[in-house]
Amino acid sequence: MTEEGLPPAQPPHDLAAEKAVLRAMLRSPQAVADVIEILAGPDFHRPAHELIHDAVLTVHARGETPDVLTVTAELDRTGRLTQAGGHGYLHTLTSGSTTGDTWRKSAERVLATSVLRRTLQAAARIEDLVAHGIPHDLDGFVDTVQAEIHAATLLDRTPTPPDRPLTGILEGVLDELGAHPRPADTGTTGTTGIPTGFADLDLLTGGFRPGQFNIIAARPALGSSTLALNFLRTASIRHGIPAALFSLEGRRADITMRLLSAEARVALHHMRSNTLTDDDWTRLARRMPDVSAAPLHIQDDGYATFSDLRAHCRRLHARHGLGMIVIDKLQLIPYGTRPRTSRYEEVSDICLGLTRLAKELQIPVLAVSTLSRGPERRPDKTPVLSDLRDSGVLEANADLVILIHREDAYDKDSPRAGEADLIVAKHRYGPTATLTVAYQGHYGRFVELAS
Repeated sequence: MTEEGLPPAQPPHDLAAEKAVLRAMLRSPQAVADVIEILAGPDFHRPAHELIHDAVLTVHARGETPDVLTVTAELDRTGRLTQAGGHGYLHTLTSGSTTGDTWRKSAERVLATSVLRRTLQAAARIEDLVAHGIPHDLDGFVDTVQAEIHAATLLDRTPTPPDRPLTGILEGVLDELGAHPRPADTGTTGTTGIPTGFADLDLLTGGFRPGQFNIIAARPALGSSTLALNFLRTASIRHGIPAALFSLEGRRADITMRLLSAEARVALHHMRSNTLTDDDWTRLARRMPDVSAAPLHIQDDGYATFSDLRAHCRRLHARHGLGMIVIDKLQLIPYGTRPRTSRYEEVSDICLGLTRLAKELQIPVLAVSTLSRGPERRPDKTPVLSDLRDSGVLEANADLVILIHREDAYDKDSPRAGEADLIVAKHRYGPTATLTVAYQGHYGRFVELAS
């Protein structure tokens, strides 16, 4: 009670909105994936709601579907079921009626009240500082006040990572090593990641590995987008791995034509000029069932900011369990509304964001990039790692960098016409090398030389 005998004022909160958010999370795994983008546990005013939210995320992280049964079991396992209100309260949450607002609006209301509460707390701490009178260290006082306001209004939803002792990591590594037979036992190339479609590249890299950020780069019109689509076709069509292509310059219809051309060996110009022969139609019909069944998503939508694109990646991964993401092209991604001093700084932030995304989702992320004009200014047109355009952060952060070089792009009479070099210019976990493959531009694909 206050000195006036009145109950103390309640801090800002909206329990109805909190219940609406939890109801959605317990009913829909998709809601869980989207709530992660908006709320963290401490944003809930009622402690029981924070416990339920955290239990839902734990169940979701294990790959299980969060519902009353699985979340109740998780709370019971950690001894927090009574604190969370018991099984009856969770059942009440899921059976309650929905409000006029969508759960996303409810989540935004929960976040808004959380910011208000944190701001009030920060204001109280600042008031205590002011009560001490004129500060002796003005710079320190200002820094403290700014830190309080920043912490209160910070909207970063990234949770604090859990502790990861070496003993637990070793167990996972040994399980991973034991899950893949040695090449000598199986006669395979030793691919432990997603196959690339090229035996020598698989032997060199082990395929595209979970959590790694990879770059494919070339000068314009030398085939960087084609090679990226090659990798996607191998993963999705040949191996049934869910994958997504985020194309920021090509239309999904054109990309699909290139995919069909490469798979069915139908000349791309026949498709674009609508001059398909009977043999072309036969080839298309033969490959159409496998292509149409492939778990591949082709996204050619525009994104206002990099955060929008990243959020879409997370949602697709939550819905479909993506095994690979390709972004074409990195330089076309708009970073956001915050001003940047240079495009170099923007690309650096985007690169760091994609690196974190790969680790967060534990899948390989491939970004198509453009090389500078450096190769064209040199007598030897072969690209090198320092030709990566816009940012040294690309070179520093990428786990794997593949550069494309085609001599016939500069010399039509080259004796190596139809050949392409895939230059593994950086390989964080293994050797670098130059691998030669065939470039079949009329089919929009790269293939092994023997093909």
